[in-house]
Amino acid sequence: MEALAHLQNVFQLPDDVKGKWNNEIFHNNGEIILELACGKGEYCIAMAQVFPAKNFLGMDIKGARIWRGATEAARLQLKNVAYIRAYIDHIEDYFSSGEITEIWITFPDPYLSKSKTKKRLTSSVFLSRYRKILKPGGILHLKTDDEQLYEFTLQTIHEQNGKLLLAIPDVYASATNDPLLMIKTFYEKQHLAAGKTIKYLQFQIS
Repeated sequence: MEALAHLQNVFQLPDDVKGKWNNEIFHNNGEIILELACGKGEYCIAMAQVFPAKNFLGMDIKGARIWRGATEAARLQLKNVAYIRAYIDHIEDYFSSGEITEIWITFPDPYLSKSKTKKRLTSSVFLSRYRKILKPGGILHLKTDDEQLYEFTLQTIHEQNGKLLLAIPDVYASATNDPLLMIKTFYEKQHLAAGKTIKYLQFQIS
């Protein structure tokens, strides 16, 4: 996408970033937290402000959405935020083994049709990809408004012998005071306005 070409914090279908995020892109040894299906990038920006010593990388294929996040991160002079425009099913092409500490999956397409089960970002197909780039003990987070995706993910964690760390069926009705769970993206605000319940899962995969 041409509008992204001049943004130094955006990498479009890159072929030379694998294993280089800390040393050559962020220029530090901080942990790298990856947000998948990042949309307009609000979560990355909010997390980066809470944890300035960590690095946050948003990944999506929609260039217009990434442009919003990237320009806002640049405006705020956040050096610990970057975006990668690429297909998530090619994630292994962009990260080395153990390069990522945590993965956030925020309001992904739930792909409700049974024929598209493997396209869900918490399917066993994608979890196998995440295993290859996460550090040992790396944590995954799912935030969704979709009950079916929430239940599907719980089942998949069990089937894959994963470790469920936290399950919150209604984030805003819970007693949690985690500031990261209180971040509201553009789409989350729409879901809440429509009366939907926001759900959250935190888990590990072996």
